[in-house]
Amino acid sequence: MKKKLLVLVMVLIIAGFSTAMVFAGGQTEGAAVKTEDITIGVSIWGINDSLGSQVKKMLDAAGDALDVKVVYIEQSHKSEEVVASVENLCASGVDGIIICNSADAEMARAIPIAQNNSVYISQFFRIIGDPEVEKIALNSSYYLGCTHENETANGYELGRILVEEKNCRNIGMTSYRVGDATANARMVGYKQAVSDWNKANPGDRAILMDVVDDKYTSEEARQAVEGMIDANPTMDGLIVVGGGGQSLEGALAAVKAKGLTGKIHVASTDFTTNLHAQLSNNEISAMSGGHFADPLFSFMMVYNAITGSYNRTDSEYLEVIFPMMFVASADDYSAFDKYFIQSLPYNTEELTAMANGSFKALQDTAAALSIADVKSRR
Repeated sequence: MKKKLLVLVMVLIIAGFSTAMVFAGGQTEGAAVKTEDITIGVSIWGINDSLGSQVKKMLDAAGDALDVKVVYIEQSHKSEEVVASVENLCASGVDGIIICNSADAEMARAIPIAQNNSVYISQFFRIIGDPEVEKIALNSSYYLGCTHENETANGYELGRILVEEKNCRNIGMTSYRVGDATANARMVGYKQAVSDWNKANPGDRAILMDVVDDKYTSEEARQAVEGMIDANPTMDGLIVVGGGGQSLEGALAAVKAKGLTGKIHVASTDFTTNLHAQLSNNEISAMSGGHFADPLFSFMMVYNAITGSYNRTDSEYLEVIFPMMFVASADDYSAFDKYFIQSLPYNTEELTAMANGSFKALQDTAAALSIADVKSRR
């Protein structure tokens, strides 16, 4: 009898220890499983600009499909506000967070906050580039991973369009953030595209100017670009590395104020709400985007961790690579508008299936997304 009692006590101790234990090195096994009354917080720069509003529309649809409450905090990509958004979401009692940070340093603070509050966290539109911050992520049992684009390939294709298709030879470049892994990866691609062109065409070389910091607001971006044009009167191309929003608005205003619309070919990322018109009147010459569903996959990542479906290892976080779409004319954009803007790329049935599949299936679903993919499903 005593032996049986001792065995029972040992089993209970081991079971209790296993349940409470946070696995060293970042595994999510052992965390409490929740299947109802789930709340997921979204830390985002804003929800009223073109990309932000489309992100919200997609995430709201996912929340409705899965009966998940979605809470948004706008942080304007200002570092202190980014970190504060995580603190505030955790304090409000969310079960998970998806976040679009503006620099790796913010994640070094945000991840421990999530960890201390037992809240799962995943990035969207971002990947960690700093090795020291990556160590923090891997050592956390609540950092899940990220969804991001192949930003080097993105920059390369836009750079190729500028030099090959638009014949730009003196290209300016602005970026609103220093230390942002996304912007840095895009710049690598832009530089490689110009380098490859110059190697193949030594007698017709293109120049990619040093990056200029355009800060964040539309007015700051306008001043930065006007100064660039004044200093480089032969400039015929402009790359707005950071993407759409205020920095692009300011850049376009500067080009227009100088009377150079259509003469300076502008390339950027993040489709705008009036992109069809901007392509038609030559305000914009090349754009990558259509990726507003990117955060959906981080949302699914967090949802599946909360419900106990996904685990990650101690040496590797979850990663979804999301495809970009490219447009260089109004006709290019029309097909995108039909299948992504007039209706969402995923319906309720597809969102539910996504939430109930494996992580490999989630990765495959993201990789397959294209205008043709949506058309085939409709």
